[in-house]
Amino acid sequence: MHVLRNRLPTCRPIFVALTSSRRIFHKVRRSTESKTDNMVDLIFVAENPLSWHTANIERNPKHYSFLRYMGSKAATTVQNFGAAKIYFNTLVPVNNAVIKYGVVSRESFIEDLLDWNSLYVSGRLHKPVLVLQNYDDGDIKMALEQNLYSALHASLLLLPESFTEERLCHTLASLSYRGDFRMKFGEDRSKVSNIVKCQMEHFRSLYEPVIKRLDQWVDVDFLSGKAEQDVSPSAKLYHLNLLPKTLQMGMLEEWSCDGKCHDLEDILRAAAYDTECGDLVNAEIEKIVNQSSWSQSIKGVLTAGIFKSIKYSAMKVSKMMKSLNKT
Repeated sequence: MHVLRNRLPTCRPIFVALTSSRRIFHKVRRSTESKTDNMVDLIFVAENPLSWHTANIERNPKHYSFLRYMGSKAATTVQNFGAAKIYFNTLVPVNNAVIKYGVVSRESFIEDLLDWNSLYVSGRLHKPVLVLQNYDDGDIKMALEQNLYSALHASLLLLPESFTEERLCHTLASLSYRGDFRMKFGEDRSKVSNIVKCQMEHFRSLYEPVIKRLDQWVDVDFLSGKAEQDVSPSAKLYHLNLLPKTLQMGMLEEWSCDGKCHDLEDILRAAAYDTECGDLVNAEIEKIVNQSSWSQSIKGVLTAGIFKSIKYSAMKVSKMMKSLNKT
């Protein structure tokens, strides 16, 4: 972080998280990996994105695409385009590393954590991350915690009565990839498994306090790695009632496609008794992720520029092909 501080604008972010935590937590790296293979992802939460971009364009103009010539207002407008209101600068060289950093407003950051508007930032924070800076913002702290509870509620609805701790972690890690078109072409097919395998200990540290507070509904034996949960309609209704707003509203909209006006409470109760409850939840998660993945990919062409976009896409395809060759 001390290297970045010298490069960041004077309007410091109020929260910084290194979200590609696998690069930090995984001690063993293959010597054949290039610097770009080890690109580090960061999220900067800014109180005022316009001020941030104004200062950052002045200090680090080469981080930006052609949008820098259009000014900070253009960058902020592009940032707010689409479901995921975040602006990424990618393939940025810093000393002997290459980073990709996203800038999001405090308001949008908290909204996605609480409501899952896009599951873009909130999904990244379902997995272990390294918080580099936090000004002890009470609202952000509450939203981060609520995001973990939401992830656990959703994951339990997707899981059977008996499962393993590893499968739970895999489900938690996979939430933000469900419905992402890039997982079909352009991403490492074993991406989620790789994230989980080298971070089981960190997933446990992150979710064990949350699981213990829900011990009435789920029991995870962290010694044996075996888990069981209550799958009764009352348990499912409990989880459904605590899902993020966007997910609940999506279910309401789906059930109202017959033209009739339905009450959310009735819809959730009906879903709790439906044998395909997990499929209903999964379908709505996929809708959220699909929408944000498309809009963010379109935005990426603007924020990265044509040449960086091609290079970044080529890196992704290369990783995908390597993963296919291993299978």
